[in-house]
Amino acid sequence: MVIENSATNNSTCLARINGGSIPPTVDGDELSVEERNLLSVAYKNVISARRASWSIISSIEQKEESRGNESHVSAIKSYRSKIETELSNICDGILKLLDTKLIGSAATGDSKVFYLKMKGDYHRYLAEFKTGAERKEAAENTLSAYKASQDIANTELAPTHPIRLGLALNFSVFYYEILNSPDRACNLRQTGVLKIDLVVFIFAFDEAIAELDTLGEESYKDSTLIMQLLRDNLTLWTSDMQDDNSEEIKEAAPKPDNE
Repeated sequence: MVIENSATNNSTCLARINGGSIPPTVDGDELSVEERNLLSVAYKNVISARRASWSIISSIEQKEESRGNESHVSAIKSYRSKIETELSNICDGILKLLDTKLIGSAATGDSKVFYLKMKGDYHRYLAEFKTGAERKEAAENTLSAYKASQDIANTELAPTHPIRLGLALNFSVFYYEILNSPDRACNLRQTGVLKIDLVVFIFAFDEAIAELDTLGEESYKDSTLIMQLLRDNLTLWTSDMQDDNSEEIKEAAPKPDNE
């Protein structure tokens, strides 16, 4: 499936949701696999551009502050604030859809895991730039959604299922970047409110390894790709924290033709 040619399908999917044809009940008409993937990709493309812009502008802001260029810093802060408003609006929009319609209408294990993982992802995106109490709340909501998704995945999806592996991958990103980030540490971990052990992610990887030989060629490619990203993140996460770990943390990308 070519994403660049999916504009019509994306519009139809969004119109179907916003028009209220999907009621927030388990008996409702849930999105098809194709529709939910198109929705995921559409929002991912929109949010990724803003996240990248925020990261770049924040880096520039830090450099200008270190140089004492207060006039530049003031202008940069104003622009960053606009980006953060856009990020908040995008996240709030999809989170509302998830809470009021999509999660409630999910009837299968994979769709429940998919939407709860998506909910965790967008709360995590909020935690990336929020501060203080708002950051703490976003982190708590992220953990809650990921844990709920993980509980279902562990009982209803095979260890090699791409959605289950993608959840483990994004969960590891959350742990490394949000809960274990030295420069933007969330005090939830120190107070013991949030605790996640590395063994969770190692176990997910080992479980998948054990079942790889049962997969067909296409599923094998999908699963091993995510497993490689998971392994890369785990290697980075367990490396010496004193080192300057400037490598990019990988997270699962939605693939309409895979799930």
